[in-house]
Parts: sequence; C-alpha cells; structure tokens
Amino acid sequence: MPEIIKVYRESLPAVRLVGKRYTDKDRGPQGMYAHLWGEWFEKGYFAALEPLPQLPDEMNGYLGCMRMGEEFEYWIGMFTTAEGPVPEGFDSISIPAGDIGVCWVKGREDTGELYGHEVHTECTKQIREQGWVINEQGWFFERYNCPRFTDPDGEGNVVLDYCFYLAS
Repeated sequence: MPEIIKVYRESLPAVRLVGKRYTDKDRGPQGMYAHLWGEWFEKGYFAALEPLPQLPDEMNGYLGCMRMGEEFEYWIGMFTTAEGPVPEGFDSISIPAGDIGVCWVKGREDTGELYGHEVHTECTKQIREQGWVINEQGWFFERYNCPRFTDPDGEGNVVLDYCFYLAS
C-alpha cells in the first residue's frame, strides 16, 4: 500500500488547463485511462504543451484532472497561465484561482498502487482531518511533478501529488 508522506494547503493562481478531455466512454478495459496516457507518450502530445508558459516549479507537471458534473470528465494535459495559448488539436478550460489540499503519495508507479479508489479515499480522509472542506463540484487531480514523480528513490518509489480544490 502506498504511504501518504505529506499533506498541505497550496494556493493556485487562475490557470488554463490545456489538454484533451475524456469521459467514461473513453475508459479502458479495467475502467482506467492508462491506455490514453500511453497514447500521449507514443504520439508526443506533451511535446506540444511543454513550451507553453509554465507555473512555478511546485505547481508544474503533467496532469490527470477530474471533475464530477453531469458526466465525469477526465483531462490529460498541463496547467499554463490563464492567458496561455492553446496549441492546435488541444482543448482548454479556465480554472479560477483557489486553494487546494495536496497529498504526497509515495509508492511504486509500476505496480499501479498509486492510482484508484483506495488512494482517492485515503487522500480525502487526510484532507478532511486537516479541517479542510473539499469542493465536491470542483476539480481534483493527479500532478506528476518533476523530479518527485520522475526520479524513483533507491527502492523504486516515486511521489504522486493528489490534489483537491477546497471549498471557499
């Protein structure tokens, strides 16, 4: 089981999420979106986004952004500044400034233990234990920060940021 090693509150500026939007219809055989991440790396989609204006170091990284609405939304992409351009072939959505609760989840990426319902549930529990209220209509996202996620430790563990927009 992965371990939550840090929980903190972070203020994000207004951002533009640039990427591609998916729904439940796009889920793979196990109900996940891993096959779409594979497509992103195979087709080099991130290469078109990396030159966009970036947020400060702590806030950067590839993203899996989710939101519950009339239908579930799952976006793969990156945050850029609110005024950042949108490359051809990509979608975008503006997200207002707000505070997020962040959990650093340490574990092995290659086993899949960093993803799924159990991790989501444990992170929501940890956020609520801080006295913070999650915006149930807001965004939540996995942030694959470099180098925390990209450089495994000696035991093969990486750190995934699991983030939730908080109620005002």
